[in-house]
Amino acid sequence: MTDDIFQGYKGAALEILKKFQVRVWGTAKVKTSRGDFEGTILPRAENDDDQHIVMKIVTGYNIGIDIQTIEKMIETGYKKANYKIPEKEFPISEGLPSVKLFGTGGTIASRLDYRTGAVIPAFSPGELYGAVPELADICNLETEKVFAVFSENMGPKQYIALAKAIGREIEKGVDGIVIGHGTDTLHHTGAALTFMIQNSPVPIVLVGSQRSSDRPSSDAALNLMHAMYTAGHSDIAEVMVCMFGPTSDDYGLLHKGTRVRKMHSSYRSTFRTIGDTPLATVRRGEIKAIKKEYNHRRKDKNVKILPYFSDKVSMLYYYPAMKPDVLDAMVDAGYKGIIIVGTGLGHVNKELYPAIERAHQKGVHMFMTLQTLWGYVHMFVYDTGRDMMAKGIIPAGNMLPEVAYIKLGWVLGQTDDPEEVKRLMLTPINDEITSREPYNGYLIYQGGVPEVEAFIKNVRK
Repeated sequence: MTDDIFQGYKGAALEILKKFQVRVWGTAKVKTSRGDFEGTILPRAENDDDQHIVMKIVTGYNIGIDIQTIEKMIETGYKKANYKIPEKEFPISEGLPSVKLFGTGGTIASRLDYRTGAVIPAFSPGELYGAVPELADICNLETEKVFAVFSENMGPKQYIALAKAIGREIEKGVDGIVIGHGTDTLHHTGAALTFMIQNSPVPIVLVGSQRSSDRPSSDAALNLMHAMYTAGHSDIAEVMVCMFGPTSDDYGLLHKGTRVRKMHSSYRSTFRTIGDTPLATVRRGEIKAIKKEYNHRRKDKNVKILPYFSDKVSMLYYYPAMKPDVLDAMVDAGYKGIIIVGTGLGHVNKELYPAIERAHQKGVHMFMTLQTLWGYVHMFVYDTGRDMMAKGIIPAGNMLPEVAYIKLGWVLGQTDDPEEVKRLMLTPINDEITSREPYNGYLIYQGGVPEVEAFIKNVRK
């Protein structure tokens, strides 16, 4: 058997496959000291060890089998898998709304690269339809792949390009916009588009997935269906993030682009509205509003596109005993705007005061946000807060740190006048600052608490 049929395997693992004459992509029965397994032998990532065989079992999950436990392997069949989903031309149905899908990359548009073992942005928007044919029952879909990047590589250049592209589609008369996006910085892009696209007559929905399309537990298909239905049929004409509500497949949530944040690294229900409630729930064919006030869909094509952004903006996450040279370095590097993420009500240590004064004297715009995420900056309560305001730091209400960073970049892309910067930053555009938090806008409960355990028994069978 030639080595080209043992893709990625080396050393001891390669010798095991050769010994039992089992090929990569072959279906096999494997007897081990820890039990028996059946499935398809997968390629190994080129940088992985030589002590494991990787198998996709019948449930669809991939497992690693320690070669020291293997007693016998029998190849029962062979068919090389094709993990590329073919693109399909989307059918047009009279009476359905028209939706434009912009593909940017990310897990919702990804597949597993067995050469490296990594999830790579590979699916084009056309392939998404091939993977989720139910979309044809929801809307008439037109797709455009504008980027093919992970969300950590999204930035001002991409925000501006997206805002302009969305503006063009709205002028053409599209009924809704969906943006496929990686989840890691989905909330940053949601905030950027909220500021850059104002008075939209149609829904603009950002959607991603926590688990790639090749996994049985992937949320990609359902999130896409929810997002498409929202874009085509919802009355909510705002920039929204559409992701799982609970960890189950029960429903999705629509979050306002300025009040949403990714709160868990891997849960499918990772996105939460902070300091407020979500806009609505969405199920197949049903949207139920949670908030009573929102921007409603209109039939006109009027939209204001403000594609501005200065990249001379940064964030400073305060930690105890922070030295002034950290802030000085930002100023020396030419940053003109800094979002400080302070403790408690908005505090930093007094050792930073001279650096804050130097930054203010050099015209750096500084705004205070909170590490607590929930709640408001209150710099009038303690002397430290009053001292910092006297030195030029402006409290940013209950604006989330990442939203404040995005908004300051957007503002400084338009003006450097201190009073105008302050006015624009503190004038809410879409609830990035609210006058109050609703009574149910802060709900964090822990497992083990009696009330929580009673609730869990009702929903987790």
